[in-house]
Formats: sequence, structure tokens, C-alpha cells
Amino acid sequence: MEYFLLIVSAILVNNFVLSKFLGICPFLGVSKKISTALGMSGAVIFVITIASAVTWCLEKWLLEPLGLAKFLETLSFILVIAALVQLIDIVMKRFAPPLHAALGIFLPLITTNCAVLGVAVLNMKEGNGFFKSVVFGFAASVGFSMALLIFTGLREKIERANPPRCFRGVAIALVTAGLLSLAFMGFNGLVK
Repeated sequence: MEYFLLIVSAILVNNFVLSKFLGICPFLGVSKKISTALGMSGAVIFVITIASAVTWCLEKWLLEPLGLAKFLETLSFILVIAALVQLIDIVMKRFAPPLHAALGIFLPLITTNCAVLGVAVLNMKEGNGFFKSVVFGFAASVGFSMALLIFTGLREKIERANPPRCFRGVAIALVTAGLLSLAFMGFNGLVK
């Protein structure tokens, strides 16, 4: 039951994009086409889940025993995330060139995506065990992906609806993101 509540909380109640407002840059940047959003979602799920496992091991097996956790935690987590993003970049360039081109600058920006680093830091702050850290990382990334895909679907539909000229582009995207965030606030009482 504890893991179920953790998953529901990470996906719906404490969604990193719509409740904590972390990871807004790729959320707004790659939400114009579903195919691009799906590619970014897969990359984010992979990076956050693997980064949760690797950063937990790094923290518990290296940084804490050496007394370096206070000084090198953030730096070492960023290095792990950067390495994982580089791996994704290489694999996508080799096996999915059109998707790699469509994601453009937003793929390397996963490295600086505060949602990715936020999950790793929250795992350490909460004192989660290994399995709980991985489950939380996976659930948080699924929540990010779900928010991204819902938002992308809404943006595609709004573009076809021909909004007033003053609302086209970024303006309607920000209004839509705000309304989507308000909708997700309805989940607040679901899990404490």
C-alpha cells in the first residue's frame, strides 16, 4: 500500500511539472507535436529512473562513507545525469535520427532539467531506500510524461481551433498550462 500511495502521489498529487513547477522548459519546449513529446517522455523516464538508482548507490556507497555527501552530492548527481543524457543522445542519434532532430536542443537540456535533479535530491532528503528511490523516480517521470502528453494534446487541438491572434503561440500555451495545473490541484486531498 505504501508503494501504491507513493506512485499515486508522484504522478497525480505532487506532479513535478504541474504541482512543483519543475521541468517547465522541456514541458513548454517539446509540447508542439505528440511524436516529439513521446520521444522526450521516453528519454525522461529512462534518465530519471536510472539516475535514481545510480545516485542512491553513489550517495550510500561512496559519498556518505567518505563524508563527502554535503560537498559533492549535487555535483556528482549532475555528472551522473549528464552521462545518462549523453548515452540517450548517442543512442537516439544512431537509431532514431528524425526524433533526435525533432528534439533538438531539448534533449541535452534534460541534463539541466530541475525535475531530474529534484527527484535525486528528494530521494536523499527523504531517506528513501534503494527500491523506494527507483519506484519514486519512475513514478515521478511517468507523472512528468503524462503531464507533457496531456499538454501536447491540448496544444495540438487548440492550434487547430484557430485561437484569437493575441493568444496564439506562447500566450495560449501558458494559459493552457495554468489551467492544466489548476485541474491537477483537484488531486491534492487524494494522498497526504
